[in-house]
Amino acid sequence: MPSLKDLKNRIDSVKSTQKITKAMQMVAAAKLRRAQESAEAARPYAERMGSVLASLAAVYDGQSDAPVLLGGNGRDQVHLLVVATGERGLAGGFNSSIARLARDHATKLIAAGKTVKFLTVGRKGHDILKRQFADKIIETVSYREVKTIGFAQASEISQKVQALFAAGEFDVATLFYAKFNSVISQEPTAKQIIPAKIERVEGQGEVASSAVIYEYEPSEEAIVEDLLPRNISVQIFRAMLENSASFYGAQMSAMDNATRNAGEMIGKLQLSYNRQRQAQITKELIEIISGAEAL
Repeated sequence: MPSLKDLKNRIDSVKSTQKITKAMQMVAAAKLRRAQESAEAARPYAERMGSVLASLAAVYDGQSDAPVLLGGNGRDQVHLLVVATGERGLAGGFNSSIARLARDHATKLIAAGKTVKFLTVGRKGHDILKRQFADKIIETVSYREVKTIGFAQASEISQKVQALFAAGEFDVATLFYAKFNSVISQEPTAKQIIPAKIERVEGQGEVASSAVIYEYEPSEEAIVEDLLPRNISVQIFRAMLENSASFYGAQMSAMDNATRNAGEMIGKLQLSYNRQRQAQITKELIEIISGAEAL
């Protein structure tokens, strides 16, 4: 049984931890609002970019001369998984949920006889995936020293991915990140970025082409070839913003739970301390009374 001094030291230690988790919760809450606004502001642009590409890509339907970023290189053997996670932990299951989705996807591809490569964005994703796929991680990009993630960082990653594709290092690239839904809900998401997986909405394609009222200058083909590389940067940028909001939301929730758990632990330790102290006082009183009666 621990002594009163040990219990007192442990109570003080848990109280110090509680102060840290409470402070981290407040910091995450302060940063969450700005990160959430940035993520929500990026969604319409990214979705509109996809809509424009879907409309313009209709000119390549059934053609074999589509841009390689749109139609692919005709192979499906080597897959690059771009896994975007956080740089830090203490965010509940945020990092592990993204890595788990990427790991499950990689396992299925390997079982199908495909070759898998990883490009990790964020230190935590690398730390998790290296346990099982250390030999398949070709590069790790870290922005731990960058205070605010911007389009420049997304463009840098996009250029790395496109350079690997141009060099024939992979055939298909899939981006993994967490979509921010709310403080308590972050949805691990996979999105194919090379070749571009255009989600056609109702009203586009051949039906809408006859009623199109736009004239493009330069040609539709030239615009598509210019937008495809930009679309990769935009999708990566959106994923990084979604990750940022998801990280702070998950961290805020995790630190709130940790603060509550610390409070419960302090209550239990304080109860044990009071009981042991009362027992010690009672024992001393019994010894004093017994000694007095002996006299």
